[in-house]
Amino acid sequence: MTRLLSASGFKLSSYILHCMRKLAQLRCSSISLLIILSGIASVTSNAQTSKRKAGHPVLLVANKGDHTVSIIDLAAGRQVAVIPTGGITGHEVAVSPNRRTAYVPIYGNSGVGKPGTDGRNIVVIDVKAHKVIGNIEFTHGVRPHCPVFDAKRDVLYVTTELDYSVSIIDPQTLKIVGSIPTGQPESHMLAISHDGRRGYTANVGPGTVSVLDLSSRKTVTVIPISHNTQRISVSPDDTMVFTSDQTKPQLAVIDTSTNKLKTWVPLPALGYGTAPTQDGRWLLVALPNANKIAVIDLGTLKVARTIDVCGDPQEVLMQPDNPAIAFVSCMATKNVAELNLSSWKVERLIDTGKNPDGLAW
Repeated sequence: MTRLLSASGFKLSSYILHCMRKLAQLRCSSISLLIILSGIASVTSNAQTSKRKAGHPVLLVANKGDHTVSIIDLAAGRQVAVIPTGGITGHEVAVSPNRRTAYVPIYGNSGVGKPGTDGRNIVVIDVKAHKVIGNIEFTHGVRPHCPVFDAKRDVLYVTTELDYSVSIIDPQTLKIVGSIPTGQPESHMLAISHDGRRGYTANVGPGTVSVLDLSSRKTVTVIPISHNTQRISVSPDDTMVFTSDQTKPQLAVIDTSTNKLKTWVPLPALGYGTAPTQDGRWLLVALPNANKIAVIDLGTLKVARTIDVCGDPQEVLMQPDNPAIAFVSCMATKNVAELNLSSWKVERLIDTGKNPDGLAW
């Protein structure tokens, strides 16, 4: 009987030992699995963090009132840097296709067509470092104003009003390498077609639009609009050009196939800056005196709705990587409105410097 109990005890002890080994193996496996999972989570987290840092979106704003450029962190919804442009007013700003460098033409201390100083340089800014890193100098006063990048040719176009031209700049060497005549004074704003073949300038005082052949660097024609016109944009399919009459609340629509005025779109108030949505369905028009944005249906060429935005809206910019968002600079209220194009409502107002105007992504 004693031997039987001893034998049974031995078997039980062996079984308990076997179970303990298995449990230890399972615990080790569990710990290993936890370590592996933690490692994967860490790598994924780091990758996501790197991705966020690499694609961190910022908005640049040219502040006419205090001669600065604001850099706005859109994730935080606030201004994170203010860059002085040298004590003279820059109205517009453009960013290179690689998003590293910004260019601010220094216009002068007055408005278009008004007496004042004649700017003769373009300030070059390192967007990441938040500082001025260069300067492009003209040989004389030209009132440089609207910068537009042509990624296909890797050139920067800038309107040079006093020379009745658009100047061509090599962004690599920061040298002026040519010009295109507009045939008109006060060629204030420029828009280029998406295929890079045509340029269109809004010539403010004459109230005309110059059509430019960008390849041959010549004026194709000049289209009469009114006694005064402002701002200009091109439809995504390059079939229409839009500019706002400053004598009546109406928008001129130009047919690019004929280079003639196609029609007028009546507006609730005088229009100013314009921008089409990426899908080509809508055109947003700033109405400074009404503190609104008019939304034009590009299928019917009629105003579909208006949106209350902010004080004295100027420029409209679509967010390139999000077709549901647009930004509007608000000169009177010193901020930028973020507009949701799905709800047609202002999502938030972000503070800037004094008299914000030109925008760049």
